[in-house]
Amino acid sequence: MKKTIALFLAALMVMLIAACGFASVRVGDTIQLGGHDWRVLEIRDGRALILSEEILEYRPYHTYRGNITWEHCSLREYLNGWFYDNMFTADEKNKIVDVRNSNAANQWYGTRGGENTIDRVFLLSLEEVVRYFGDSGQLGNGRGFLNDEYNSNRIAVDKDTKEASVWWLRSPGAGSHAAIFVFAGGFVVVVGRNVEIGDGGVRPALWLNL
Repeated sequence: MKKTIALFLAALMVMLIAACGFASVRVGDTIQLGGHDWRVLEIRDGRALILSEEILEYRPYHTYRGNITWEHCSLREYLNGWFYDNMFTADEKNKIVDVRNSNAANQWYGTRGGENTIDRVFLLSLEEVVRYFGDSGQLGNGRGFLNDEYNSNRIAVDKDTKEASVWWLRSPGAGSHAAIFVFAGGFVVVVGRNVEIGDGGVRPALWLNL
């Protein structure tokens, strides 16, 4: 009986430690999920918005050149399909929240962002990058680049080479054939690049139940 009670208490302690581990996270912390490090960008209503700390892979925003929005692009399909299905354990999937994402038009060029979407895994928008990495007040000033004192905050490195590289945002560029991206030096190319270019880095984001 004493051995059974001891085993029960030990198991309970492990569960409490695990629960506190997520419950105690703060903005700016790094947590492990799917075998990768994720940065906590926001905590709200018992949930955390997290972003992969490094660039996990390289893919085109869409498989072919043409007018496209986040709603219909192949990268969204991949992240919410194969990536979600194969990257996370069953327990991790139970903690990932379906969220409604707003897909705003490009503030400088007026390019339509498309309908709102329900996503498990997604890319950050231009507005979210400004919100979480630093706002210099340049958003909406009509330039083709967001180049400011927060560049260093936006730099991301490849998970294998540890070298800085470009990474996609989900927001549209100067036309619907282009998507905004963050350059290796951390400045944001608001004019965007063609969606079919295959060397764009992928930094997934998601909301996680704490």
